[in-house]
Amino acid sequence: MTGPPQRAAPADPGPPGPALVVCAPLWPEARAVRGGLGNGGRVLVTGYGRARARSRAARLTREDFRMLAVAGTSGGLAADLVPGDSVVGNEVTDGRAMIACPAAPLLAGELRRAGLRARAGRVVTVDRLVRGHQRERLAGWGALVADRESFDLAAAAGDRPLAVIRAVSDTAGQPLLSPALIRGGTAALRSLRAAGPVLARWAAAAGPREVLLAGPRSFCAGVERAVEIVERVLAQHGPPVYVRKQIVHNTHVVAGLERRGAVFVDELSQVPDGARVVFSAHGVSPAVREEAAGRGLTAVDATCPLVSKVHAEARRFAAEGYLVALIGHAGHEEVEGTLGEAPAAMALVETVEDVARLRPADEGKVAYLMQTTLSTDEAAEVARALLERFPAARAPGSDDICYATTNRQHAVRAVAAASDLVLVAGSANSSNSVRLVETAERTGVRAHLIDGPADIALSWLAGVRTVGLTAGASAPPSVVAEIIDALGGLGPVRVSERVITTENIRFSLPREVRS
Repeated sequence: MTGPPQRAAPADPGPPGPALVVCAPLWPEARAVRGGLGNGGRVLVTGYGRARARSRAARLTREDFRMLAVAGTSGGLAADLVPGDSVVGNEVTDGRAMIACPAAPLLAGELRRAGLRARAGRVVTVDRLVRGHQRERLAGWGALVADRESFDLAAAAGDRPLAVIRAVSDTAGQPLLSPALIRGGTAALRSLRAAGPVLARWAAAAGPREVLLAGPRSFCAGVERAVEIVERVLAQHGPPVYVRKQIVHNTHVVAGLERRGAVFVDELSQVPDGARVVFSAHGVSPAVREEAAGRGLTAVDATCPLVSKVHAEARRFAAEGYLVALIGHAGHEEVEGTLGEAPAAMALVETVEDVARLRPADEGKVAYLMQTTLSTDEAAEVARALLERFPAARAPGSDDICYATTNRQHAVRAVAAASDLVLVAGSANSSNSVRLVETAERTGVRAHLIDGPADIALSWLAGVRTVGLTAGASAPPSVVAEIIDALGGLGPVRVSERVITTENIRFSLPREVRS
């Protein structure tokens, strides 16, 4: 399997200089940052405007330091910014060239956890103060804030980690030279002071590191199929297309489909009569299908074929007179759909203790099934308890836990064994992603579930030189790339991949969406 591009870490990072230099244009800005930074770095007053910024940057290029931050106040361009908001530059431009700041999502997330309104975006450096229509023009170009120093100072970073944090002091509604400027400036300086500890944590987290990618990771065949079904229904019929529940449990996937016209609802009662609706990959009960048919809804079923297999097993065991114990987690959509296949003949079993509470009419007629996204260790423990109490219990004809769940758990064990920290990309409601965190933690390594790079706490990375990285079956590959890019904003990153198996499964699409 071809791995991602390699990013070479230097064999010798060289003698350490000052960990962090922070450039602030004016004394009040420098004083605010220094108050929060403490001994975490050196703060320089660089002077106001591009000429002074260029002069200070020229001297900085000859100095020995390891990281550079630019911090100051700025004019807000986006309509939803208010004084005191913080913008972390993911790119800084003067309109002619651009400097990337890949650590921006990490810093923006850390600022939000510190209680600030913060976001990452474009910072533009201008030659003179902007007013009126100039703000509108720059905002239309995608810039969030404007200043007169960041681009020139940022150029002094060279290949070293760079951060740009600008606190909004004035906006189009509260411009410079207005009575509100004092309040806006005070709010901006307060935000800069709160940013100081964040910059100190950024410096502590910096350094070269290795990222070990687990393979396989990210989308499985069932997720790819479900997402493609919604995309095809949108392409064939246009928006809106209603989807019952989240098509897969991932915020990025759902938001992307919403932008294209998908409307996600919790229940069919929220779908207009006669509309088109897609059932999610987690499956639905027969009662939901009957409701859709009764209301004349055009339904397209995106249920994962492996979940459909469990549904068929539930119906078969129930028809043969078995009490069917479903090993799974209460409230999960897949579990609700499976229980709905034979509600009178099924019982949810979450723990070993639940096994003791089962009261079958005939102890010789017990069968068990599993939620497809469980941890293999967790499910095996409950299954053993079932077989100990009911030795004749019938097992599923083949493994219910899907191949993708099992493969990703084996893969995360492989990288966890060689990592100081494991990051799992996935949303909080994704069962298979949560199980990956638990699987990594069982190896004794720290592990965290993150929706994206903004969820990475900088404190997790201090002293960490090897990061294991994987993604749940519902997380898009693009999120993994974003995480690697963000880690690259802390220093050189070398990426390697450990592949335990190669997946080549593909499920056919339902006839309703086939071209």
